[in-house]
Amino acid sequence: MNKRIVNIDGARFTSLDEFFAHFQSQALDASWGNNLDAFNDVLRGGFGTPEGGFILVWNNHLLSIERLGYAETQRVLKARLTRCHPSNVVNVQRDLLNAEQREGDTVFDWLVEII
Repeated sequence: MNKRIVNIDGARFTSLDEFFAHFQSQALDASWGNNLDAFNDVLRGGFGTPEGGFILVWNNHLLSIERLGYAETQRVLKARLTRCHPSNVVNVQRDLLNAEQREGDTVFDWLVEII
């Protein structure tokens, strides 16, 4: 059985939220949680993942490295600070400081690590 090929086009999104919407439009037949944990679940199977899995091809990934870089990471982490559990605030603040100093993982890195 041939696996379905899912093409992600880095020219089609500029933020993590737009990545999630683009991924869903290309890969899934069902709605999902639109967060990093849900993305991980989808890639592992079930949750609307095509039967037999799929092959993910990320076109224009160099553009995604730029667009999902430190500026987007800062935006995501600032939003996370407003809703994270109080016990996690220090960790998110540390990650935000690193992103502001252009150090540490970016949104693009988070996605690639999950993949």
